[in-house]
Amino acid sequence: MTKIYIDENLSPSIAEGLNILEAPNREGFEVLSIKSVFGKGTPDEDWLAKIGQENAIVITQDFNIHRNAYQRALYQQYNVGVFFLSPPSKTGYQYWEMVEQIVKRWRDIKKHCKAQRPFAFRCTSRSTDFERL
Repeated sequence: MTKIYIDENLSPSIAEGLNILEAPNREGFEVLSIKSVFGKGTPDEDWLAKIGQENAIVITQDFNIHRNAYQRALYQQYNVGVFFLSPPSKTGYQYWEMVEQIVKRWRDIKKHCKAQRPFAFRCTSRSTDFERL
């Protein structure tokens, strides 16, 4: 089972909805919310270690995880796969914009989940595919 976590900066409802939609496929993907599993405000350093132990993936719009050398080293150390969805503005995606971005890229996300970890991929609202970082 591959666990895909939706970061706290995205609605837990997105994780719940994706998990429901993915379940009938029986392809071995489970979608969870970091906020629901680890609690609101859990430091990135804490959940990165825990999801690394689960060999899990995270989807986030917080590119600072990659920019910050310490956090980047953590996701690499714990063999976490990260997908960064870069919003068109500093305020981030609105709810339905994020739903649209994830659903539009869901097949690619699942395909890239098979990449050797650690990994980081990034896309923008205008990207046609993920860029490997």
